[in-house]
Amino acid sequence: MSTRPPLITTPLTDDLLRGALELERTANGLLPHRLPARARAQNTDGQLAMAEAQPSGVRVVLRTRATRVELDTLPTKRVYVGAPPRPDGAYDLLVDGRLVGRAGVNGGNTLTIDMSAGTAETRPGPVGTVHFGGLSADMKDVEIWLPHNETTELVALRTDAPVDPVPVADRAVWLHHGSSISQGSDAASPTTTWPALAASLGGVELVNLGFAGSALLDPFTARALRDTPADLISVKAGINLVNTDVMRLRAFTPAVHGFLDTVREGHPTTPLLVVSPILCPIHETTPGPSAPDHSALSEGRLSFSAAGDPAETAAGKLTLRTIRHELARIVAQRAAEDPHLHLLDGRELYGEADSVDLPLPDALHPDAATHRRIGERFARLAFRAGGPLAVAGDRRRSAVARGGAG
Repeated sequence: MSTRPPLITTPLTDDLLRGALELERTANGLLPHRLPARARAQNTDGQLAMAEAQPSGVRVVLRTRATRVELDTLPTKRVYVGAPPRPDGAYDLLVDGRLVGRAGVNGGNTLTIDMSAGTAETRPGPVGTVHFGGLSADMKDVEIWLPHNETTELVALRTDAPVDPVPVADRAVWLHHGSSISQGSDAASPTTTWPALAASLGGVELVNLGFAGSALLDPFTARALRDTPADLISVKAGINLVNTDVMRLRAFTPAVHGFLDTVREGHPTTPLLVVSPILCPIHETTPGPSAPDHSALSEGRLSFSAAGDPAETAAGKLTLRTIRHELARIVAQRAAEDPHLHLLDGRELYGEADSVDLPLPDALHPDAATHRRIGERFARLAFRAGGPLAVAGDRRRSAVARGGAG
């Protein structure tokens, strides 16, 4: 007969989650969102709707003596027609800040995407459970980082000892916005995306508003940044503006100014770092849009190519070189009156030499080793003493990192 104590079910509430801007109650449980309801209501793009509901940087955080922890979730797994199967989303377990486990969840919904036909279909599936056992019976802080690339509804939390919320720590909150690279595309797990690695090395609390395919200077995203408490802010812009081909230089410049103006309405003196694009050879001098490489798909690989015409840059079509040059000019202009505004050239995170050493596997996204390199470099360049996001001693951890404050 088993002598293990019965598991206790604890309601999943705001004070047990960090990194989400809002929690939506669904028929199954709770769905973490990284954009508030007002922003979601103004969005008409399915790509952004999917990306913001994928909980990159969102984690369940609790204090407990439990030796077993179980979390029921309903993930939505993506399948791309003609491409290799994607690995299931990973759940990382941290105990007192140290990674001690990684697991996945069986079941879940399946979203099948046909990029050639431009179609998507969802097939419903069952709730699954991620199990972590063999933990010390000592009092400890436990974090379960949710998959950065799977929509994840939280259904139930069970432990073999009572749990409490973790008190707010005296750490600065870093609010970051960017593209799929910032969300963590092709990273190995949620704690090994480059922003999560940088946050760990920098000793800050991450709120990650990296949205795959959707760093497009949307006004509702700027307002979300404006309204989110933060001690440090970074905005990484460029690649999505090229690979979606949504605007030309004439629109880009005032859009950047407007985006930064809006952020500054809520954070007038907060250190704000603008990060230009990392190197992406296919779009350095060739504008978008990006297109699936059909020859690669025929071989069972997912890769991309640039479908634009370099000659059109004279008429204002955007390339990464154009964007870097204009971002540098804009930041220099604004910094004359805004001493807390800074620029980081993305090629300092991943540049020419890196592209030889660690080429982008699909021509757009870094792999796991490159995420680590970018995260380590960002921490060294941005969070170091005297750096643009150096943490001052009197900064305090903002309330939003505790979870889904609406």
